[in-house]
Amino acid sequence: VWALFLGTGLSRDLQDLGNQGQWPTHPELLDWLAVEFMESGWNVKHLVKLILTSETYQQSSNASAELTASDPYNQLYSRQNSRRLPAEFVRDNALAVSGLLNPLIGGASSRPYQPAGYYRELNFPKRTYKHHNDDNQYRRGVYMHWQRSFLHPMLVAFDAPPREECTANRENSNTPQQALNLLNDPTFVEAARVLAEQLTGNSRPWAERLERAVQQLLQRNPYPEEAKLLKDLYDRQLKRYLKSPQDANALLKVGLRTAGKEANPMDLAAFTAVTRALLNLHETITRY
Repeated sequence: VWALFLGTGLSRDLQDLGNQGQWPTHPELLDWLAVEFMESGWNVKHLVKLILTSETYQQSSNASAELTASDPYNQLYSRQNSRRLPAEFVRDNALAVSGLLNPLIGGASSRPYQPAGYYRELNFPKRTYKHHNDDNQYRRGVYMHWQRSFLHPMLVAFDAPPREECTANRENSNTPQQALNLLNDPTFVEAARVLAEQLTGNSRPWAERLERAVQQLLQRNPYPEEAKLLKDLYDRQLKRYLKSPQDANALLKVGLRTAGKEANPMDLAAFTAVTRALLNLHETITRY
């Protein structure tokens, strides 16, 4: 539980401590938390609240160069550990910021968009897959349909385990496939388009659009260099779509949620390129 919120456990060997595992960095804290957990009646919510309300958890991950040099692995917990969101949360985050997320709790599995023929190698019996065509499409990642050994490609790209055995600690890779997934998976394209439509409504000026987008995704204002790069991207894409309106219309048809009739297709498609780029940022999918 400590590792879930602080990035690393009080011992870094979460799978199996044993005689060969790393000795806990704070054995007294580990003992105290264990006793607190036991005496609370094994109440996980109590333990989670205890950690989340602590000063240790509420620290910033920003640290001075001197502190980073003196404690590179943060064994003293003098700062928070920044780390990428788990696979399911990466998708949830995109749906949430676009307003598409369905918060329904419980019930049957959700079947999100998936490449056609992905299950073609599965036999005995042959599997077929049809994604949901209603709000179940936008349910949280924890409810995604799970086919062992054939995980959803997005989950595979972001290091979700196959659930064939207990996994205490997920691997955390950084690959080009992740960026391609964030740019091209229909879920992320649709989320970017829906977000772009919200921001381009009422003929908002460019600066206001961009500021709202960055605030909604990153909780800060855009840096001047970012603003320039994204404006250049928007201008190039707008020029492209003005020459090829059919490409803009094709982009706006991705996903179940249709674009409003009042939307300007070329403008919306061009600004969707901006929101797609923002959803692809390392900062967007990183917990600080």
